[in-house]
Amino acid sequence: MESAIPKHLEQKRTCPRNLVDNTYLPPFPAWTTRFETNAKQFTVAYFAIQSTAEIEYSEHHIFTQYFEGQDQPQYWVPSTFVDAQNYHHLVITAYWSDVEPFDRWCTQSGFQIWWHDDKRENEQYGYFLEIYYPKITEFETIFSNPNTPEGIAHLAQGMSDEMQEHAYYGSMRDRLPIAQTENLHGENGNFSVLGTSTHGQRIRLKGKEHLSLIRSGQDWEGTKGKERDLYLNDVEPILRQGMDFLASEGLAEGCFNCRYMTVLDANTGKPLNKTFGLAYFRDLEHLERWAKSHPTHVQIFGSFMKYVQEMNFQVNLKLFHEVMSIPSQSQYFEYIRCHNKTGLLNTL
Repeated sequence: MESAIPKHLEQKRTCPRNLVDNTYLPPFPAWTTRFETNAKQFTVAYFAIQSTAEIEYSEHHIFTQYFEGQDQPQYWVPSTFVDAQNYHHLVITAYWSDVEPFDRWCTQSGFQIWWHDDKRENEQYGYFLEIYYPKITEFETIFSNPNTPEGIAHLAQGMSDEMQEHAYYGSMRDRLPIAQTENLHGENGNFSVLGTSTHGQRIRLKGKEHLSLIRSGQDWEGTKGKERDLYLNDVEPILRQGMDFLASEGLAEGCFNCRYMTVLDANTGKPLNKTFGLAYFRDLEHLERWAKSHPTHVQIFGSFMKYVQEMNFQVNLKLFHEVMSIPSQSQYFEYIRCHNKTGLLNTL
């Protein structure tokens, strides 16, 4: 068993670990990603189409036609969701292993010219672009299965051995390298507008210090019979209720926005037996507080534990999450022809 933080990222702590018992043994195994020791910073970009009507999957080419050349994303995955205002969304989540390749791709592929063209403000769709540039110290991951990478793990060298820091409240912070020396307190207040276009259809927001993101996913493709029934009937509805709560009432809990998304097959566009919630919290403390004590998350956790016990801890459901704490200068948010509750516009 090893620490979630690799040796080369360990620092003398000025912020103590939540785990005080060095002999602690987790009740079940979990793993985290391991990257090359020279990995410094990454790019995670959410490209989205918004419409009042269902969006054909072929429309993903609006964005993915630019995914070519040496600096194209190293991994991308499509997903879809319908928000509380009944708008449909087709989203491409793309990952680059550094900032410079992403910047080169933006200019050399022609995407930057297309995105900034005024014509985008007069098309049938709304669009938004949310980009994060986390350093290697500013995110952590956890997986219930070491053989099924998701998200940023597709850029990793591999997985750790079984790790110690999980299955207790506060373990997210203990896995986050930057939290060894920083408390990661966020800013008060909501987001603010950095700029708008002449016609007012394009809005760019200013980032917020130590914004916390969690992308938490579920993959039930490998489940069968009783286990699948338990997940779909007893766990998933409660999970969905929790995500809906954060989407509609999360601001009071420090959650700026939440989307519960269905992953699509990249070739066919058909829904997979995979979902993930993507939530934006004011900071890590607000995320921790919701996870520890809010009734919606307590119910999610309780339903999952009941499910695991019912299956005698022999489950084929695969879970993962990636949590990031991002400085303001490493965030980019721009919305074109989107309704005023879209994404982080929700806070204005």
